[in-house]
Amino acid sequence: QVQLVESGGGLVQAGDSLRLSCAASGRTFSSYAMGWFRQAPGKEREFVASISRSNGRMDYGDSVKGRFTISRDNAKAMVFLQMNSLAPEDTAVYYCAAKEEYRLTTPPDYWGQGTQVTVSS
Repeated sequence: QVQLVESGGGLVQAGDSLRLSCAASGRTFSSYAMGWFRQAPGKEREFVASISRSNGRMDYGDSVKGRFTISRDNAKAMVFLQMNSLAPEDTAVYYCAAKEEYRLTTPPDYWGQGTQVTVSS
């Protein structure tokens, strides 16, 4: 098991950038594929990005490709989401997620509590 805690959310204007962080504890972090999901009010939870446990592969949802970058630091047991060119459509609660596999290709087993990102126009 791992426990995940997100931070870095906030209120920004369209065009701004934010960097979200997720701190993990409980098990060996390097054995988990990590990902970010988001959910806006009244909408389904949406895949944002994932990174393999070896740091060799990143995947992105179509809506964020080219604007967001996922990364991880296994020594610090952390995963990050750099969000650039933010738009109001990016407003959502962002969740960190983990699964003990190479790539996050199936529903995650572990979730953080979420951090709110609000982008004003």
